[in-house]
Amino acid sequence: MGAVMTTRQAAVAVDEDAQYLTFMLGGEMFAIGILGIKEIIEYGSLTVVPMMPTFVRGVINLRGAVVPVVDLSARFGRPNSEITRRSCVIIIEASTDDGLPQDIGLLVDTVSAVQEIPATQIEPPPSFGARIRADFISGMAKVEGKFVIVLEVDKVLSIDEMSNLAEAGQVPALDFDPR
Repeated sequence: MGAVMTTRQAAVAVDEDAQYLTFMLGGEMFAIGILGIKEIIEYGSLTVVPMMPTFVRGVINLRGAVVPVVDLSARFGRPNSEITRRSCVIIIEASTDDGLPQDIGLLVDTVSAVQEIPATQIEPPPSFGARIRADFISGMAKVEGKFVIVLEVDKVLSIDEMSNLAEAGQVPALDFDPR
């Protein structure tokens, strides 16, 4: 009987509404699930790290921890975000392929609200027409008559993929032959 109860609970959990943080980026509304979000901070000064991909704006010191800040606009292949007084950094906890936790900051234009979006209001991602990679999109939600792009944060912030991009962007060492 316990297994039946667990199955019912799982079925109910799939049908339940979930909460999402909505934010603006380049004039478009995006959303990410709130479960992985640790905090939202005001954009401050960053320390630029040489030879990083263009979408890594730098690092911040968050209570003694070094946290990389990813410019989501640049990560999506768009121009870097313009920093304004409303720019925010969303701190989320991502994990490496090894399962190790890593805090990452997401630079966005402005944070909108935390909204409960019914699962019935989220459609599958489009197979074409989106201005970002299809695997970055978890779904398209309809909120107040407008579409909101629900991001697949694990894909957008794949630490291993970003690490590979950083390594690919590094300048190879010059061979020095003293002969």
